[in-house]
Amino acid sequence: MGVERDRRWADKGEAIGHGVSWLARWSLRTALAALGFWMVFWLVGKLWVVVMPVLLALLITTVLWPPARWMMSKGLNSALAATIVLLVGLGVLGGVIAAISSSIASGVPEIAQSAQKAVTQLQDWASGPPFNLRDTDLDRLISQGVEQIKSSIGSIAGGLLTGAGAVTSGLVTGLVALLLAFFFVKDGMRFTPWVRGLIGERAGAHVTTVLERIWVTLGSFIRSQAIVSLIDAVFIGVGLLILGVPLAVPLAALTFLGGFIPIIGAFIAGALAVLVALVSNGLTTAIIMLIIVVVVQQVEGNVLQPILQSRGLRLHAAVVLLVVTAGTSLYGIAGAFFSVPVAAAVAVVMRYLGEVIESRSVMVTSQPDGDEPGKTERSPE
Repeated sequence: MGVERDRRWADKGEAIGHGVSWLARWSLRTALAALGFWMVFWLVGKLWVVVMPVLLALLITTVLWPPARWMMSKGLNSALAATIVLLVGLGVLGGVIAAISSSIASGVPEIAQSAQKAVTQLQDWASGPPFNLRDTDLDRLISQGVEQIKSSIGSIAGGLLTGAGAVTSGLVTGLVALLLAFFFVKDGMRFTPWVRGLIGERAGAHVTTVLERIWVTLGSFIRSQAIVSLIDAVFIGVGLLILGVPLAVPLAALTFLGGFIPIIGAFIAGALAVLVALVSNGLTTAIIMLIIVVVVQQVEGNVLQPILQSRGLRLHAAVVLLVVTAGTSLYGIAGAFFSVPVAAAVAVVMRYLGEVIESRSVMVTSQPDGDEPGKTERSPE
């Protein structure tokens, strides 16, 4: 007798009772699972100061690991390879920042002259119709603005202190993430054997398989984010060059770097491009640049990024949009940045569980006739 697929009930009451019992069991399981997810969410929030550097370190490690692995394959010591790739990575990043800073510094006099002309033009425009403001009126408005700033100096100082504290916390988090990335690159190959030895060969095989798939997913996320940031930088840089705005190359480089910081990075880079266009080329050029920035960022955020990340991470574009929105509302900028890779990691786990369930269900349904329905072969996994 094969597996029983269609059970007949004696009466409707027995069938309804079975349905209610099934619903109660699964409702309890769903409630317990939801409670577990809530506890994980609560714990992550409490330990965010620890979780965030670890997540950053993992993303940095996905960039540093390929060259480090190549060096190790050539016989180089793992600690030395990790040190080299980390120092080279920091050197490249520092060189890019230094080049951007020198370009900006060399263009400051030109921008200052343009800003002075823009202020003069603004005064001339305000003195004409429809405002017809005289110099005394302008001086009075400026004095009122200064007095308002003086009266708000306490709140401004408090905001600056809060911002300084956030910057300090960010620097500490970045330093911890770099140190963790060094250890991840140095000892990464020993991690999966350690996991197998800790939790056993049977469970360790499942865990290490899932971790390896998550690792590949994180690499896909970094590559897709780099592609999106590069496309943003190219189009905005080309727009700056066509409009004749100074500092086009540094602004494009800032756009590329800002692309790795969701929302605020693209906003600051675009605002700088529009501001430089305003003070150097005038209002018309600034409006055109603003349109270019808005169009590029809208296409990137609503079309390009969801498509690339959905392909690389095997997530639907709608899912990417939803998890970014949820991450932003829960954890702000950091949530927006980490929401997609975290969702992709969860999807990897769910897909693997589906594969295990599918393989075991096939094993049950394919048992030969004559076996008892309740008995199945033990899985070797």
